[in-house]
Amino acid sequence: MAENKRKIGEKYERRAGEYLSGKGYEVLEYNFRCRTGEIDLIARDGEYIVFCEVKYRSDEKKGHPAEAVDLKKQKSISRCALYYLTSHGLTDAACRFDVVSFEGDTVTLYADAFDYIGG
Repeated sequence: MAENKRKIGEKYERRAGEYLSGKGYEVLEYNFRCRTGEIDLIARDGEYIVFCEVKYRSDEKKGHPAEAVDLKKQKSISRCALYYLTSHGLTDAACRFDVVSFEGDTVTLYADAFDYIGG
């Protein structure tokens, strides 16, 4: 029986956390949820609070995984990130938005993948 999407997602989020830790990031939270959405992974990279979206594809039939982080998803992540920063008293912190994509066995980090989108 195939794993359900949530379990697969959690597996790749953990793998992304391990990958980022190996690059010197400090993972702060997995699956941060608020009314405005969800962020797969929140980490610290030096002075930055990093909000990270994790995407997986077993092949390219549905396109490259990073392409799935469209404008709508970026807005949702941005709103959720603002809530996180505000609720944790970090409104003056430098932050950025990264994407970690898994395509088969290939892992790619897109640091600073998109800018904050208000609204």
